[in-house]
Amino acid sequence: MSKALVAYYTETGNTLKIAESIYEALPGEKDIKALAEIKSLDAYDLVFVGFPIHSHNIPKKVQDFLKKVPKNMKIALFSTHGALTGSQLSREALESAAGLASGANLLGTFTCRGRVPYSVLEGLESRPEHRAWAEMAASARSHPNATDLQEAKVFAKWIKDKGAGKK
Repeated sequence: MSKALVAYYTETGNTLKIAESIYEALPGEKDIKALAEIKSLDAYDLVFVGFPIHSHNIPKKVQDFLKKVPKNMKIALFSTHGALTGSQLSREALESAAGLASGANLLGTFTCRGRVPYSVLEGLESRPEHRAWAEMAASARSHPNATDLQEAKVFAKWIKDKGAGKK
């Protein structure tokens, strides 16, 4: 019998919302845990790893976690960010995360927008080199929304089927 883990790192709650949707969609044995709570991945056959993108980067705690993912472990990555979905920023962050867990068997990735705290936007808007990004990120204030949460559930089911060898 297989067991899945939905592991996440969040500061604003955006990534937790997506993690909860993924968890809800998964059938069978499963756990959901913050990265800080995870001591071992030995009990799991499939691990979803979620994180926010901060300053065009993956948080250090997530980087450290991904480097320790066992070789050949089936994983799926998901992220939240203020950028437009499919933008260079979101793609590069997922590529970087995949590179950190290079020995793992990456089954897929999911990304969606997430609300950026006003205090962060305010600080960025005051700097000319970040003003355009701050304006774009401000439009993410309603995310993750119901569509994002539903898409996360579809992603979870697809990954679970793919990991089980189903087409």
